[in-house]
Amino acid sequence: MADWIDACGVDDIENEDLTRFDHGKRTFVIYRSPNDEYFCTDGLCTHEAVHLENGLVMDYEIECPKHQAAFDYRTGEALRAPACVNLNTYKTRVENGRVLIEI
Repeated sequence: MADWIDACGVDDIENEDLTRFDHGKRTFVIYRSPNDEYFCTDGLCTHEAVHLENGLVMDYEIECPKHQAAFDYRTGEALRAPACVNLNTYKTRVENGRVLIEI
């Protein structure tokens, strides 16, 4: 059975931006798309485990702040080297102005 976790408020994330969310020993990143949709991935780059929270968000991509690897945050797909392993993604939903993630 999946657990839905309250991660943040919808207004905690600007349009085309992200926020970091830590739960237990895990780090996640929650994104707000240009169309006000919410997505969630692991919070560490698959290349060298750098936190993505300081990365650049453009359209539907997150760029790692260290080596500029890029991922599609909707699917987790690695788009640009040096990353070659996809990010894990997690379902999101919005309830009562809060973003919930399924982990």
